[in-house]
Amino acid sequence: MMKIKLLFLLTTILSFNCYSQISFENGYYIDNNNQKINCLIKNLDWEKNPTEFKYKLSENSELKENSIKSVKEFGIPNALKYVRSSVKIDRSSNKVDELDNERGPTFQEEELFLKVLVEGKSTLYTYVDIGLIRYFYSIDKSNIEQLIFKSYITPEYKIGTNNRFRNQLWDDLKCSDIKKNRVEKLKYRKSDLVNFFVAYNGCNNEKYINFEEKQKKDLFNLNIRPRLNISSFESNFSNSTIKNSLDFGFGLEAEFILPFNKNKWSFIVEPIYTSFTVEKSTNGGLEDVINYSTIECNAGVRYYFFLNDNSKFFINTSLIYDLRINESTNLTTIYMAYGLGYKYNDKYSIELRHQSPRRLGNDINVDSKTLSIIFGYSLF
Repeated sequence: MMKIKLLFLLTTILSFNCYSQISFENGYYIDNNNQKINCLIKNLDWEKNPTEFKYKLSENSELKENSIKSVKEFGIPNALKYVRSSVKIDRSSNKVDELDNERGPTFQEEELFLKVLVEGKSTLYTYVDIGLIRYFYSIDKSNIEQLIFKSYITPEYKIGTNNRFRNQLWDDLKCSDIKKNRVEKLKYRKSDLVNFFVAYNGCNNEKYINFEEKQKKDLFNLNIRPRLNISSFESNFSNSTIKNSLDFGFGLEAEFILPFNKNKWSFIVEPIYTSFTVEKSTNGGLEDVINYSTIECNAGVRYYFFLNDNSKFFINTSLIYDLRINESTNLTTIYMAYGLGYKYNDKYSIELRHQSPRRLGNDINVDSKTLSIIFGYSLF
């Protein structure tokens, strides 16, 4: 019955989300005639570079869509910017079983929306597709070129790496404050390249915009989570009765926010200490009293539904590995938990969590299921 109620509640919130979750932000696009049109853009915080986007000309106007064929640039001030460009891109795979024996890139020309990471005298762009991340650059609005990085199979059947991008940066982006050993240590990843382009523009006293810094959000939360556990028990013996239990527990949750899709997804890890007492009786007489203590290792995923800047619902599902503390209950179990909650001001939360049935121990012959009311506070 409890599962049905939780399912109904989740369905209600998901349905509510479908109608209330659509949010548009003040933005613009530039068409093929170089006309800049201010509009409201639906910011999906794209994980992959888009080929189209949805927008409204005003709050109450109809929803429209524009594609890469009709738009040269679109963006949301202080948040993101995409520019259309015909570029040569190498789509060689980095998967070991798909590597070829060519050290050099295999270019093909494509028209893409490139995401601007750092914009200034020298500009850094990125393109992300399934299994593919490429970085591009331009200087003083020159043609945009790919920064070359490629893995390949050597004649000795080993994995080699073409780090041509370091030479490109050293040859084209010289500055007295940037030493060659810094360039030689660069890795082909966003954080290294963003920091390098920021340093280069700053070294030349040029104005620049670091879109990554403007979009940077708190991507880690540490939450303390005391809880009230309501447990019910079932015995394998038909003539046995067991009292329900009302007990307390405590958890410390580490939450890692995933940096895409508007930070709606997160990965959660939480060790939880709980203890309760199982009282089993037969024909009205007390047969056994078992003090049960456990540390539950909880790992799962969470999804947020934003209501406004300070208020959001969330759902999560977790896999729990149960480590028994007391010696008499030596059975280790793995089971699932499902939660529905609300968070306010990124500080305070409350969650209703249902745990699937679990066996308390081979020697106890008792199964339990627990409903928890969890109170949370984010330390940071």
